[in-house]
Amino acid sequence: MDEKWNTQNRKGYLKIHVAVDIKTRKIIALEVTDEKVHDGKMLKKLVNHVLDSREPNTVKIKSVLADGAYDSNPNFVYLEDKKINPGIKVRRNSIVSPKNNRLRNNEVKLQAKDLLKWKTKRKYGQRWISETVVSAIKRMFGEYTSANRFQNMVKEIMIKVSLYNIFRRI
Repeated sequence: MDEKWNTQNRKGYLKIHVAVDIKTRKIIALEVTDEKVHDGKMLKKLVNHVLDSREPNTVKIKSVLADGAYDSNPNFVYLEDKKINPGIKVRRNSIVSPKNNRLRNNEVKLQAKDLLKWKTKRKYGQRWISETVVSAIKRMFGEYTSANRFQNMVKEIMIKVSLYNIFRRI
């Protein structure tokens, strides 16, 4: 495909993975990667970042809301270990299997039985708040970075996110 569309020389793009407090709309964890990193691999890092950045036992994460890209057994195992409720939409063709984590199997059953009821119970619609936050950052600061080197791009994105969080408090 690279040869066909002559994309060998393109720079690629960055992906920002964010954890947003849905009550305050503050970004509480951020990871920047290139386009090759799958979203599902970042859940553990984001949750750990939130848990590590707070004083011990001051903040408890009740639930994680995430789209289907985060649907994986390792993510459900991790959330079960941390006693966090998953609000992760499983794939449409998911089945209950002994290979799957107990928590994931439960989510598969609930979503297959009545998806709208599941969405209401998990408050799944609130996951769009994170999309709104990212959109607001893009509107405020643009979609592009001025820096050329990856480490400087990450710093620039961190500054933009910090400024966004400051502006939210004003």
